[in-house]
Amino acid sequence: MAPTLESEEHKALRSAVSALGTRYGREYLTTVVKEGRHPHELWSEAGKLGYLGVNLPEEYGGGGGGIAELSIVLEELGAAGCPLLMLVVSPAICGTVIARFGTDAQKHRWLPALADGTRTMAFGITEPDAGSNSHRITTTARKDGPDWLLTGRKVFISGVDTADATLIVGRTEDSRTGRLKPCLFIVPRDAPGFTRHPIDMELNAAEKQFELVLDDVRLPADALVGDEDAGLLQLFAGLNPERIMTAAFAIGMGRYALAKAIEYARDRSVWNTPIGAHQAIAHPLAQAHIDLELARLMMQKAAHLYDTGDDTGAGEAANMAKYAAGEACVKAVDQAVHTLGGNGLTREFGLASLITAARVARIAPVSREMILNYVSHQTLGLPKSY
Repeated sequence: MAPTLESEEHKALRSAVSALGTRYGREYLTTVVKEGRHPHELWSEAGKLGYLGVNLPEEYGGGGGGIAELSIVLEELGAAGCPLLMLVVSPAICGTVIARFGTDAQKHRWLPALADGTRTMAFGITEPDAGSNSHRITTTARKDGPDWLLTGRKVFISGVDTADATLIVGRTEDSRTGRLKPCLFIVPRDAPGFTRHPIDMELNAAEKQFELVLDDVRLPADALVGDEDAGLLQLFAGLNPERIMTAAFAIGMGRYALAKAIEYARDRSVWNTPIGAHQAIAHPLAQAHIDLELARLMMQKAAHLYDTGDDTGAGEAANMAKYAAGEACVKAVDQAVHTLGGNGLTREFGLASLITAARVARIAPVSREMILNYVSHQTLGLPKSY
């Protein structure tokens, strides 16, 4: 069973990260986005304090913890108004995959730098014709002597402009069956034939989205992460932490919005009474808080299962946590904006931009409908509709 209460170490980590986030806050992130730059200052300080690599092995400069600890970092930064989206990608997905399946050389080259934040790695799986259905990935890797040649396209890949490399999901042909199977490759940002194009998003975020083109990108044999014949296992070793961390991202955002609404409901008076005294205002905020707390419990369960090596159990819980957190976040943000009325749409109060951002947790990295499909098939044993 997962622990029902956080350890003293977890509480101390939560408090310390909250203090860091409060020093930067929403205004810092808003300024970063407005100026079109990246939150290097916060990322660098979080790295120096050991928060970025808290889930990575101690022997490679990490904190020796797991996704449970890393999710606390992202949640508390989000609750302070300055979440770092690349936490989902660089240490959680890429760092985890390399730590579990990488060669000694790959671990020594990447993990210490991912842990202290001096290097980052993006993750490329989604394609124009392979969104929810990753089995339709067409990015292919073929052998050319000792090298690999990668060809294909990826879309909605975060942070490629600042990442030192991208962990690309490609497919190789199984020599025994002729079928394509997924494999993971580290592609340096300056690799010939590897180009990126920004996607124009109506989303206020420091991390930009890109379309990637791989045109016969030549990679050495050691660019392959893990066993060529165990690609699916290695892929999901990164996707489960991604779902858990997306839940943390959503819960943090929801907590931030809810705190702003509570503060406003306490201070705003109509007819000499704070509006928070009225149940029409108070009850929806209380419900939003309950939903966020319930989502956090499932997130903690998923992180515990993953960190203790139960990949199957973690898969189910991670999907449920991501679903619950996405729904709770959207409802919390919507109720916060509604509580402030017209002020909820002003730049001064800074909640309106969260309306779009909150929906990211519903859409990415897997839609709520696909999660319902997963639970229907895997948990309830119902037949597939596709």
